[in-house]
Amino acid sequence: MKYANIKYYDISNGLGVRTSLFVSGCTHRCKGCFNEMTWDFNYGNDFTQETIEEILKSVEPGYIKGLTLLGGEPMEFPNQRGLLALLRQFKQRFPKKDIWCYTGYLYESDLLNPQGRAHCEVTDEFLSYIDILVDGEFVEALYDISLKFRGSKNQRLLQLQKQGCPQLIL
Repeated sequence: MKYANIKYYDISNGLGVRTSLFVSGCTHRCKGCFNEMTWDFNYGNDFTQETIEEILKSVEPGYIKGLTLLGGEPMEFPNQRGLLALLRQFKQRFPKKDIWCYTGYLYESDLLNPQGRAHCEVTDEFLSYIDILVDGEFVEALYDISLKFRGSKNQRLLQLQKQGCPQLIL
C-alpha cells in the first residue's frame, strides 16, 4: 500500500485537532475531486510499520482528538488490508481517541453487505475501529461549501461506535 500525505494538526477533516492520512488509490474518480493525484495506487510513499509509528507518535499529545483516513479511498481492498495494522495499534494505544474514515462507498450496500463492492475479508474488523464514517461519492453538482466535514449534500456522517444502529449525525 502507498500513501500520498500525512497532515499533522489537521482541523479540516474531523472534529478537533487530528492527524490525517491520505492513502493512495481510488477507483471512484469523482468529477471535481480535490485530490486527483491520489487516484493512482502507486502514487506516494510506501506505508510501513515505521509510518504507523510516526502516525501513532503524532497523536500522543492530549490535545490531539484522533486520526482521520481519507485519500484516495481507504476502503479499496488493498488499502483496507494495509491500514488494518494501524487501526489495531491505534485503538490499543488510544482507546479514548476516535477514528474518522472518508469513503465514496455506501455503508449499507457496499461495506456491510458481504456481496458489497467494498467488502472483503477484513472489512468487518476494519469498520469495528471506525467511530465516524463519512460515506458517499463526492458529487460536484451537489457541492455545498456550508456543509461540515463533507463536500456534497449526498454524503453522510455516520456515527458507528454507539450502541444499536449507526446514527446519522450533522
